[in-house]
Amino acid sequence: MVKIRLKRLGYKKNPTYRIVVIDGRCKREGAPIEELGHYNPKTKEMKLNLASAQDWVKKGAQPTATVTYLMKNCDEEGKLIYNKKETVKLSKKAQAKLEAEREAQAAAAAEAAAADEAQVEASEAKE
Repeated sequence: MVKIRLKRLGYKKNPTYRIVVIDGRCKREGAPIEELGHYNPKTKEMKLNLASAQDWVKKGAQPTATVTYLMKNCDEEGKLIYNKKETVKLSKKAQAKLEAEREAQAAAAAEAAAADEAQVEASEAKE
């Protein structure tokens, strides 16, 4: 079975990878059928021949989970796009304060809606 996977390069604690098409029975650093690009996880730099990778997938090559992620998150030029979500963890006090503010805004909106309805009913009663 032909696979699209990462081939590790670089020295100790500084990995870089080549994205290669290789026979699934070969070693990780075995001779590839074709090199599709490279990926550096430290600098988040990637270059991928996406058209060739998609052709191999159509032919039946199985990409690994990491390669699938990289293929989905790259643009047409083969560069990696990061949509990193920033998550902020609030303390319990801050969460309670935020919920109280939201409830106060909801109550104010409900009061405003009730006041508008009362004005509409009063104007209809006068007519």
